[in-house]
Amino acid sequence: MTPTLILSFIFCQLLLIAQPSLTGAASGRWQLLQNNIGITAMHMQLLNNDRVVIFDRTDFGRSNLSLPDGECRNDPNEATLKVDCTAHSAEYDTVSNTFRALFVQTDFWCSSGSVMPDGILVQTGGFNDGERRVRLFKPCATCNWQEIQNGLAARRWYATNHILPDGRQIIIGGRRQFNYEFYPKTNGPTNTINFPFLAQTNDAGIENNLYPFVFLNVDGNLFVFSNNRAVLLDYTNNKIVKTYPAIPGGDPRCYPSTGSAVLLPLKNLQSRFVEAEVLVCGGAPKGSFTPISKKKKGSFTQVAKGNFVTALNTCARIKITDPNPQWVIETMPTARVMGDMTLLPNGNVLIINGAASGTAGWEAARNPVLNPVIYRPNNALGSRFELQNPTTIPRMYHSTAILLRDGRVLVGGSNPHIGYELADVAFPTELRLEAFLPSYLDAQFANLRPKIVLPASQTKIRYAQRLVVRFTVTATLAQNLVSVTMVAPPLSTHSFSMNQRLLVLGSEKVTNLGKSTYEVQVTTPRSGIFAPSGYYLLYVVHQDIPSEGIWVQIK
Repeated sequence: MTPTLILSFIFCQLLLIAQPSLTGAASGRWQLLQNNIGITAMHMQLLNNDRVVIFDRTDFGRSNLSLPDGECRNDPNEATLKVDCTAHSAEYDTVSNTFRALFVQTDFWCSSGSVMPDGILVQTGGFNDGERRVRLFKPCATCNWQEIQNGLAARRWYATNHILPDGRQIIIGGRRQFNYEFYPKTNGPTNTINFPFLAQTNDAGIENNLYPFVFLNVDGNLFVFSNNRAVLLDYTNNKIVKTYPAIPGGDPRCYPSTGSAVLLPLKNLQSRFVEAEVLVCGGAPKGSFTPISKKKKGSFTQVAKGNFVTALNTCARIKITDPNPQWVIETMPTARVMGDMTLLPNGNVLIINGAASGTAGWEAARNPVLNPVIYRPNNALGSRFELQNPTTIPRMYHSTAILLRDGRVLVGGSNPHIGYELADVAFPTELRLEAFLPSYLDAQFANLRPKIVLPASQTKIRYAQRLVVRFTVTATLAQNLVSVTMVAPPLSTHSFSMNQRLLVLGSEKVTNLGKSTYEVQVTTPRSGIFAPSGYYLLYVVHQDIPSEGIWVQIK
């Protein structure tokens, strides 16, 4: 290689590494919602009745939330407590700020799930006698969990689910499961389908291939990221159609070296070619998680030595639709492992929760990261991160975060212990619920905030439909800064939000109706490849300030 080529190569590599430049002063506010919901929010899912289903695990021991009417769970297969009269799931009403206990029979520790097109949460797998269960939760004021025994073809623990364009869910991976399957089992294969990529990305004795990051690409195939690299999977024909390069440096990003990932907002949906980008942030360097031996499961050599390795401080971004895709590396303001990434209605990404050193696992992390970060994907490279005001509550292993209809982000969980440990430990089991309020909810922006008048919430819409949204704004409207977005509420657990998706419908025409009232015309996504059937939150965004959302069901 000539000196000129060497210098060109070095210059190109430097262009791919962006140093952080924080945008503006710290902002955002915190709101304590509940001081004690009785369980820890290891998994959370918002449903289309503005209620959040929360669950942890049945083998933690007794929770702080009693089951109603003297009800008890009797499970002879349970190793911790065979008769348990406390709840391990709850439903939180985001409107009234109240919660109620829910009953579950089998263990859904470290499980997965997504909401079906009809709004029913399908939750899959777990531990012990729950590993092949399918659990259903219908959104209604008095509904409870229903269970289907042996609803899965294989044990699913630490798996990932995603809704498909035909309305089925695909369930990918899990501990020692290098395969995938579908639910429901009608109109398709009922068995497991081999997926060698998961075995290829399995680090012996460590894994780093659990809870893979899965996104539905705009060509109908699935982008599957495991460990430090990704493939594009044609799940219909069980064929890899593209192999992506590994993230530079080769450090793992999946559980237990847990980072997080999002599919960035999909835009220009009516164009012939729609671009899709994935952002992966945080994680733990190679060697951070190393079990001492199988006899001491949950113990780690680095932790045993008192060496909690500093987490990764980088994000990697890639255009997955490019013919020759390459990762672009960006540097976060702080290192972060076990962070959550939440898409906000205006298309920005909230990076929240986690620790600055260690890994996922029992008591395997230190130095909680209390400051969230806003990532602005449309800003210039090097100026996308904005540090936010800190919480006072550490959110370590088993924390969660989800977007609510009013634009707040619900934050809960944190239990790095094998049971409920409420005192006399570095990071007690966390039973509090709080909300993070991005700056777009500040009073100073009230006159810019749209309020949707029509259509009404729970409206049904069709694909490729011309949709008119009526709204009010008290300030002078900047018509060129109006857009409409649709957000699919995900299931959040273990730093990944399954089925999270945001579509920018844009703005084709804005009409002034007088008296601070306007209409914006948009076209809905043209097929289920872009927006699988189901319930979405629809927002009007004006100058980066979103309205409250309304529920729409597309099919």
